[in-house]
Amino acid sequence: MDTRRYLRQFEPKLLTTLREGYGWGDLRADAVAGLTVAIVALPLAMALAIASGTGPEKGLYTAIIAGFLISALGGSRVQIGGPTAAFIPVVFVVIERFGFGGLVLCTLLAGLMLIAAGLLRLGTLMKYMPQPVTPGFTAGIAVSIFSSQVKDALGLRMESVPAEFVPRWTAYAQHIATTQPAAVALTVLGLVVIFGLRRWKPNWPGFLIALLACTGACLAFALPAETIGSRFGALPSALPAFDFPHIPFERTLELLPSSFTIAFLAGVESLLSAVVADGMTGGRHRSNGELVAQGVANVGSALFGGLPATGAIARTATNIRAGGRSPMAGMLHAGFLLLFMLALAPLMRYVPLPALSAVLLVVAWNMSEYQHFRHTLSAPWGDRLVLLLTFGLTVFFDLTVAIQAGLVTATLIFMYRMAESVEISSGVRATDDDLYADPQRAADESQRLRLPKGVEAFQISGPLFFGAANRLDSLLDQFVDPPKVFILRMRLVPIVDASGVHALANLARRCARRGIVLVVSGLQPQPNRVLADMDFGAMHAQVHFVSNFDRALQMAASLLEDGGHAPATRAGAE
Repeated sequence: MDTRRYLRQFEPKLLTTLREGYGWGDLRADAVAGLTVAIVALPLAMALAIASGTGPEKGLYTAIIAGFLISALGGSRVQIGGPTAAFIPVVFVVIERFGFGGLVLCTLLAGLMLIAAGLLRLGTLMKYMPQPVTPGFTAGIAVSIFSSQVKDALGLRMESVPAEFVPRWTAYAQHIATTQPAAVALTVLGLVVIFGLRRWKPNWPGFLIALLACTGACLAFALPAETIGSRFGALPSALPAFDFPHIPFERTLELLPSSFTIAFLAGVESLLSAVVADGMTGGRHRSNGELVAQGVANVGSALFGGLPATGAIARTATNIRAGGRSPMAGMLHAGFLLLFMLALAPLMRYVPLPALSAVLLVVAWNMSEYQHFRHTLSAPWGDRLVLLLTFGLTVFFDLTVAIQAGLVTATLIFMYRMAESVEISSGVRATDDDLYADPQRAADESQRLRLPKGVEAFQISGPLFFGAANRLDSLLDQFVDPPKVFILRMRLVPIVDASGVHALANLARRCARRGIVLVVSGLQPQPNRVLADMDFGAMHAQVHFVSNFDRALQMAASLLEDGGHAPATRAGAE
């Protein structure tokens, strides 16, 4: 392996940018973009942390620490990292069951998994994610986020919100009489401001303006709404400090599934965000380097009391539209967030929680991508099954199980489709190399190559893998009078796996027991190599291999003349 080429894929885009030349004009453009993204990220970071079951400062720490590391070390020029809505369901459950120390351990493990995935060059495998799985769990996450915000949006008087979907809505129904009109009014005001600005002033920071409008209304009219300060106290106005709480290492095995889910979500969302960024800028990201950076960022976030982090599509797009040119924009975005936290911490305590709920309700709506979801429902039945299964399990059960079940189901359906695509048909085509457009010519050739008495031929079309290999078992049972020579045409078989070799071996043994000579024609390079590597020819010397169907017919005629005896030819001999 070329070491320099291997290491090249992990080089941060920041170094590439600096090597190409970076001037004051670039810095000015990145500073404006970083400030713009920081204004968008400020309310989001706090809202996402509160929805995850922890304090708003955790979201700010994540956006600052992880956001800086993702931009500084990542494989994308314009990626913006931080906490995202995709993590809310799994983080909420982990904190509820294992405490914040359990989340720290989960995030550390997820970071190490991402680093290992990048070093093993698994980044390119992300593109093989079954498409219906992604809208399934993202729509499910959107529903989970929506349901988690009902308490604050309506101002319900309840001490805690259950993590499970059905118990959560049952608790809402039991406390619906405690709805606070002031909370509802602030939620509606926040939604009106956000959607109004999207319609009339789409370039304005709608989330931040909605928070300011709701905070102003709450203070001006002395509305009895719960605020960040009344629930969480004053926000810290100091630099994030190294924080290593009690970590339940004895429960590592219990936390592994959640860690895998966090790593999976971080990897998928970050690479998807990088692909979107490439489409907007015409650039090209380094997927494996991006995974390593995501892993380092999650480790760093956990050690400073933060949450899981990944590339954020919406914030990355905002960075690009604001003129961001290099990773410096993401690093400056983290710096501006730090300044906001230090300077505005005393004022953030007045932000009403219904305003943050309005922000997250909009995030949930955007994340649902209902049009994409509805479009996937028009796909074949297997894709619809994967979509609905992933969605249902995400909402009603667990995101980890949903992703695993979706991937397994998609894999099984793929194997079924591949097995169904394999055709094993009898009869004779004109030649192995020509499919004549002229029907008369094809008929003449078929008449010329008509099988002599005592010879039968079957053709396999498609990969001979474990999903279709068992279909060879019944081939010989179709003959009332067993042939003396059986030709198996494999020109249209691109690949063979171990199960396919095993099925061929069973066919060869059955032919030998019944006195039938087996001739295999037209092996492609991969099947030929696999049969040779597995010593098929040595173990089944009675099987004859020829290069095409014409030679198979000639060998069949020779075998009939010689009473079924001819020198064996191994795979690869022709």
